[in-house]
Amino acid sequence: MRIAQVAPMYEAVPPHRYGGTERVVSYLTEELVRRGHDVTLFASGDSQTSARLVPTTDRALRERFTNQEMRDLGLPLHVAMIGDVLKYADEFDVMHCHIDYLPFPFQQFVHTPLVTTLHGRLDVPSLPPFFTKYPKAAVVSISYNQRTPLVSLHPHWVGTVYNGIPVHTFPFSEKPGDYLLFLGRIALEKRVDWAVEIAKRTGIKLKIAAKVDPTDREYYEREIAHLFEDPLVEYLGEVDEQGKRELLAGAYGLVFPIDWPEPFGLVQIEALACGVPVLALNHGSVPEVLRHGVTALIGNTVDDLVALAPELGRLNRRACRREVQQRFSDRVMADGYEQVYKRVMIERQSEELALTLGVGNGRVPITA
Repeated sequence: MRIAQVAPMYEAVPPHRYGGTERVVSYLTEELVRRGHDVTLFASGDSQTSARLVPTTDRALRERFTNQEMRDLGLPLHVAMIGDVLKYADEFDVMHCHIDYLPFPFQQFVHTPLVTTLHGRLDVPSLPPFFTKYPKAAVVSISYNQRTPLVSLHPHWVGTVYNGIPVHTFPFSEKPGDYLLFLGRIALEKRVDWAVEIAKRTGIKLKIAAKVDPTDREYYEREIAHLFEDPLVEYLGEVDEQGKRELLAGAYGLVFPIDWPEPFGLVQIEALACGVPVLALNHGSVPEVLRHGVTALIGNTVDDLVALAPELGRLNRRACRREVQQRFSDRVMADGYEQVYKRVMIERQSEELALTLGVGNGRVPITA
């Protein structure tokens, strides 16, 4: 197939540091190329790929602008990018977009089927009007739980495809380390304060490798910074990909005390790939991604996690690795998206046939 992957411009593909969506786009792109597909990646010019790269900006926006400038410029720059990208539409069998709802208004103007993976949370007030106005927009969820806020709107889901990673590139450790790891971003919904509380109440060391966005700076300074003065806590700041993997491989467990409807949580499967079980709160897709008693210990409260933390060492670390190989590898992810691409291509052909025959509105739905 001739496939276009359209990535956000905020980070390079793959990102140099933080950036889950761009990392998933990279893993998917590389696996599709390995399978012999003709793949074109629309992404920032500092991206690295074995596909054909069409730069949508010289460098990732994060490398060029402050966070405030990105908030001001991100939307208009991405709208302009869509206009440029769609000039190439006839060169592809399918175009796979990773830029939220922005492609929806343009789908009706191109012959090539467009499909959009929704990588973020969907309980956002601005989203329902888009799905109401563009009910034919083909969308993919990254977990079934992610769909929940839009269930009454009946979006045109064409699949659920879990995120995947190249498992063999992650270092596996048979022996548990002596610290819990909090990895990602410091924000209210991530609840690093609960991770610190768990460490203090269990006596298990905690390493924190996380960035602080400017929008969360006040929260960090007011609510969080003083917590890192505890001798059990080591704050490392934001780390690169190599540093992240080394920290994961050396951990006793990943602590994931989220307080929001996490649509997937890539770090969970990254930890499992290293053989590291997860200590998680039961929110969002957590019970869909993790298996209590096999790859994780899942609780409903911080008290639960405090009680469960000493039991993490009992979980089989090879079973954690196997789970990712079987459910969340880049190969499994590419299998899922190949089915999605075939689905939307067949649907488009059916629409065109129906229009040619003058039947209905031209849409022949395919359920997923």
